[in-house]
Amino acid sequence: MVSNQKYRMTNQRQIILEEVKKVHSHPTADEVYERVRKKIPRISMGTVYRNLDVLSKTGHIRKIDPGYPQMRFDGNTHDHYHITCMNCGRIDDVLVDQPDHNLNDLAKSLVKLTEYSIAGHNLEFFGLCPTCMKQGKSSLGEKLREVKG
Repeated sequence: MVSNQKYRMTNQRQIILEEVKKVHSHPTADEVYERVRKKIPRISMGTVYRNLDVLSKTGHIRKIDPGYPQMRFDGNTHDHYHITCMNCGRIDDVLVDQPDHNLNDLAKSLVKLTEYSIAGHNLEFFGLCPTCMKQGKSSLGEKLREVKG
């Protein structure tokens, strides 16, 4: 959600924004802090947290809550989907830019089915990433039982 409140783009905020947009790994606030400290050694963790919050409120970045201990951030603000590894917490973008994917038409279909005016949506997928599957760290069945609890 984009806030109507005006925020000035400070030097610190600009560097934080650049660091989030630079990576596609959906970094945590701690990871952003470590990257920003290389450019601004005296910046505090609290300053990074507050600026990440402002940048997400103003629509410059997206805040992702994967249901794990730490929030993650995405520099890609265009509509797209995410898939989260239920074992390690890795988050990847789901690329559906080919015209034959049914996900591209999901919002249009819902408008026709429900007659709602769709303002936005949030759809996330969960599973095991290729690395966790190769390492045999967890089975999907075990993780699904944990989630359903």
